[in-house]
Amino acid sequence: MRETALKIVRRLREAGHLAYFAGGCVRDRCLGREPLDYDVATTATPQQVQALFTHTIPVGAQFGVIIVHEDGHDVQVAMFRTESDYRDGRHPDVVRPGTPEEDARRRDFTINGLFEDPVSGEVIDYVGGRADLDARVVRCIGDPQQRFAEDKLRLLRAIRLAANLDFTIAPETWEALRAQAQEIRQVSIERVRDELLKILTRPGAARGLQLLSDSGLLDEILPEVAAMHDVPQPAEYHPEGDVFTHVCLMLELMAGKGGESRPLVEPVLALAVLLHDVGKPRTLQQGPDRIRFPEHDRVGAEMAETILRRLRLPNRVIEDVALCVAEHMRFQHVQQMRPGKLHRLLTRPTFAVELELHRLDCLASHRNLENYEFLRRKAEELAKSPPPFEPWLGGDDVLTAGVRKGPLVGQILEEAEELQLEGRLRSRAEALAWLRARVANLSGSPEAKDTG
Repeated sequence: MRETALKIVRRLREAGHLAYFAGGCVRDRCLGREPLDYDVATTATPQQVQALFTHTIPVGAQFGVIIVHEDGHDVQVAMFRTESDYRDGRHPDVVRPGTPEEDARRRDFTINGLFEDPVSGEVIDYVGGRADLDARVVRCIGDPQQRFAEDKLRLLRAIRLAANLDFTIAPETWEALRAQAQEIRQVSIERVRDELLKILTRPGAARGLQLLSDSGLLDEILPEVAAMHDVPQPAEYHPEGDVFTHVCLMLELMAGKGGESRPLVEPVLALAVLLHDVGKPRTLQQGPDRIRFPEHDRVGAEMAETILRRLRLPNRVIEDVALCVAEHMRFQHVQQMRPGKLHRLLTRPTFAVELELHRLDCLASHRNLENYEFLRRKAEELAKSPPPFEPWLGGDDVLTAGVRKGPLVGQILEEAEELQLEGRLRSRAEALAWLRARVANLSGSPEAKDTG
């Protein structure tokens, strides 16, 4: 990708335009890391960029931004510019061509305001970004109140950078961030979701969650998670402390300390860790000698679905996370499960994520991994066993037998599969006979059809 970006810079220069690498790619290279992507800043206008390159996408031509597709890579090419009048709290109403220094000073944080001449290797710094990289500090360029007022999403970006890179946030930047935390409501939920996922799936996720909480942003975007603070847990199972502390420990075990900006974790696992105990604040029952959370897994799954729909995650992610939350307490009983039920658990599409969630849950609390090791051995045995069996019964069989469409159909099929796996149904004929008897026991149930 660097070679492609360098090729684009050379072509811009051959056409008489100034061009540098800009922003995060320069920051990452200064930190000794391979950038995830490359941005180019240039004196060329969007129209001039489009004239020079065959494959371009005008993603933000009104802001001077063009995507150049070259050699299988997408490189963002943006005009050096000044910006003003951010009336919507996200985008400038006025954009004008500017000098490299003016362009650097309109950016968000000093460590993102660096340019690099990729031919000579010189780093051009108008805003003190090199010093802040050395000091490991996230600092707004210029007045932090103004920087955050211009673009409210910068509130979350500051947290994300500090968490991912394991940097501190400069005091004046932190105070401005906290003062404007409520303004995050002006940002589209999709943009909030994307930044949140970058915090949770990359190194430093635990610190990111703590910074979100300390800044007041967590109360605005995930009040259900903020509610985990100070919710007590039984010390014999959770010596680490309250629910919020437990989740932070799991996130740290999952993603590690900050110091790198690359994604490490699948979103389903990260979100399942974050939300697996989200039902505890609502279900807390605390007596003089006992703390209980009855049905917090069921309540938590319903809450997780509501939260993730609010964040507009894909349906498959929502379904998988909700299942992980709903089922996570069952792992304490796996050694007592009937063979059929255990087989269904081991062959669920989400099993690998659920198993890792269980491991993290144990390590962040009582540290007993007996059930985890049991499941890991069973999964290894299953991988060496013959190919999966074909179930004797299908949904059409259940409907034909007289059951209305609804949850009971799946329940009956699950029972039949367990009996088949246990060897108690040895043929399709036996399965159909069992089905007829099972449906006969539904007499009077609203799920059974009126067959007259």
